[in-house]
Amino acid sequence: MASKANRIDLFTIRTPQMRAFHLTWMAFFTCFFAWFACAPLMPVIKGEFGLTMGQVANINIAAVAITILVRLVVGPMCDRFGPRKTYTWLLALGAIPVLGVAASQSYESFLFFRLLIGAVGASFVITQYHTSVMFGPNVVGTANAAAAGWGNAGGGAAQALMPLLLGALLMLGVSESLGWRVALVVPGVLMLVMAVVYWRYTQDCPEGNYDDMRAAGMAIEGGKKGGWASFCAAASNYRVWLLFVTYGACFGIEIFIHNIAAVYYVDHFDLTIGQAGMAAGSFGLLALFARALGGWISDKMAVRGTLNSRVTLLFILMIGEGLGLLWFARADTVAFAVIAMLVFGLFTHMACGATYALVPFIDRKALGGVAGIIGAGGNVGAVMAGFLMKGTGDIRHTLAILSGLVVFSALCAIAVRFTASADEPSLATGAVAS
Repeated sequence: MASKANRIDLFTIRTPQMRAFHLTWMAFFTCFFAWFACAPLMPVIKGEFGLTMGQVANINIAAVAITILVRLVVGPMCDRFGPRKTYTWLLALGAIPVLGVAASQSYESFLFFRLLIGAVGASFVITQYHTSVMFGPNVVGTANAAAAGWGNAGGGAAQALMPLLLGALLMLGVSESLGWRVALVVPGVLMLVMAVVYWRYTQDCPEGNYDDMRAAGMAIEGGKKGGWASFCAAASNYRVWLLFVTYGACFGIEIFIHNIAAVYYVDHFDLTIGQAGMAAGSFGLLALFARALGGWISDKMAVRGTLNSRVTLLFILMIGEGLGLLWFARADTVAFAVIAMLVFGLFTHMACGATYALVPFIDRKALGGVAGIIGAGGNVGAVMAGFLMKGTGDIRHTLAILSGLVVFSALCAIAVRFTASADEPSLATGAVAS
């Protein structure tokens, strides 16, 4: 019988574990690219629709708000239907509003489709679920962080590539009004292609697909508690809600920066849309290695110490994130702003990786519920940051306030403690404290 992989063989797709690893980060990359494809084009869209800063804030809030609900639902759906079916349907249905936003003719229709696009952000939960059931406890932190990090890089790629795609269309003689719409069709088509690939080449867990396993009377570890039972089990664990807060303070900030970075660089430093896109894109591209680094260090610290060593790492990373964010808020030149953004971005991405290096050890019998609730915390953080920006009316002031909130939330990270008796089994066999 197949079992969880205890090593990551990057240059092979022969095993179901490595096929899932590579295809899940590719699917996540595609979803993130689509999710944030509008962000670097917002200076153009803002001008076409005559948007106010309040309306831009509403769009940013809409982009992440519905993801909260969908992430809560998608986690238990993975337990019930399996990650293969869940991801395929999310990719296929998520492509509809991505294509729809390109047809928007008003602020109201753009806001509506931007709200629906937020559903594809739930892809993160499925990514973390799928790698969690495929890899053993000695490498699961690295696998989760690497898959999530490479997928997250889709946001950075969108920041850098969408302005270039728009520029290429303009050079071909396409009008600016039509150009951004044509550019936004690309990620929608890519999602449909990825849906077919994911369905064809992945399976739910090392042993096979959940439907086949249930029909054969086989035990299912990740999907033992399906649907509502999985959610309730996760919701009753206090560690889940502590990590809900910490993830809101790291991934929530990451999403917020993706949404406002291009506008911030254009408005505060008078960069062109292309220059702003490259600067903002560098933040997202940190995910190529920084998330994986956070998960890898977490795995190494756990092997040499205890499960609480993972907790200590998360606490340190969040302190670094908060201080770096304050530096970014106070930077008064483009050069210092970019450097500060990269520094705090490194801590932010690593903290995200360190958070989900803990997730598989919270309650493996309700993995979907745990992953969904904590993942939703990231979007709650982003929504709250969006409302904060709407209230202050100034991005720089918002960033300064957020830096203090991030440092404060680090207290939630250090409060996620595991008992010594639960520690050793967790690291050796994947069992967790409850």
